Amino acid sequence: MIARPRMEIQNSLFDLCEPVLKEAGYELVWAQVSGLAGRMKAALYIDKPGGVNVEDCAAASRLADPLIEGSGLFSSFYTLEVSSPGLDRPLFKAGDYERFSGRKARLWLRRPDTGNRKKFTGVLRGLKEGSRIALELEGGSLEEIPLDNIRKANLVYEWS
Repeated sequence: MIARPRMEIQNSLFDLCEPVLKEAGYELVWAQVSGLAGRMKAALYIDKPGGVNVEDCAAASRLADPLIEGSGLFSSFYTLEVSSPGLDRPLFKAGDYERFSGRKARLWLRRPDTGNRKKFTGVLRGLKEGSRIALELEGGSLEEIPLDNIRKANLVYEWS
């Protein structure tokens, strides 16, 4: 049997579980696969308005586990873990930048900007023309960063 690339399994896991979790009121933020053959771990990160709790994670696990079992994604034993995306939630979709407008975020770029910077921290100010993230930096200047140049982005939790 030919092993499938991990990214392909992750994408299949997301596509398999997302509709059922959405119907139950959860947003599947991302799916992750780790481990070695025979000891794989499937991790699902869910969210909903107001946040998720342990009961939500258990309910999502009960919905996803039979789907995964019947899918053949894993050829042997795997562990399913369901969790919240955390306080430093990653931002993946264009809509995330609108949804979390007004929140502090940290962005890492694929290619440096004109000032040779690859890392930014600031307050999200939504999307411009659907393809550029508006980020207000400390001092009030506004950076517009192309979505396709973002390697990684996370919310920054501010302790009060």
